Amino acid sequence: MENQNAEFDRFADSYDEILADPLRRWFAHSNEFFHRRKLEILRSSLSAAGKSPGKLDWLDLGCGRGDLLRMGRAEFASASGCDVSPASLKYCAGMSVRQQKQADRIPFDAQSFDLVTAACVYHHVAVSERLRLTRSVHKVLRPGGLFAVFEHNPWNPVTRAIVRRCPMDVNATLMRSSECAALLTQAGFIRISLDYFLFLPEAAGRKMAGVENWLRWLPLGGQYAVLGEIAA
Repeated sequence: MENQNAEFDRFADSYDEILADPLRRWFAHSNEFFHRRKLEILRSSLSAAGKSPGKLDWLDLGCGRGDLLRMGRAEFASASGCDVSPASLKYCAGMSVRQQKQADRIPFDAQSFDLVTAACVYHHVAVSERLRLTRSVHKVLRPGGLFAVFEHNPWNPVTRAIVRRCPMDVNATLMRSSECAALLTQAGFIRISLDYFLFLPEAAGRKMAGVENWLRWLPLGGQYAVLGEIAA
């Protein structure tokens, strides 16, 4: 975790510039689009699970500079975040955030949350540490709690190209959706669902939202979402 800490501290103040890849900018005008799509997928998944966001205490694991938290926190009963990078957390003024110093220890008490999200976090976590991290997520969730993992889809060639050219992803190891689902199962999660998204660029997606949603079964989207639940 110390290497991750130093790596993300180094990029914290230039995060937007680092992500300004021409291919990424062709797909979406701003980073906000990617956060908005994750929240849309999350709302849909919560609805399918019979959960109302306004009744849920939410933790965003690997929250970085708090962009997803900032966009979605008003919808939840409470919203908190944690990240390995103190330099990134400086951008989270006014939000409940804590530094995570150990991969297997999320810095919140057991059974503190109803929902945990991890948005493009796991490809930065060493393969050997992923199960321990997932088990630590399980510990901070209440019975019936949900864990939503959003990750880059290695089957998508555009995603692979963007990741390959991003300085922040130089040490990244992409994780297949099947690996992610197996990881959650091994950590004790049940009723696991899978959706793919980011098939269409931002402009086309606005015009053909129905097509984008219909394609959620196809394993070629730029990213995927795996949702696991703890037994009530």
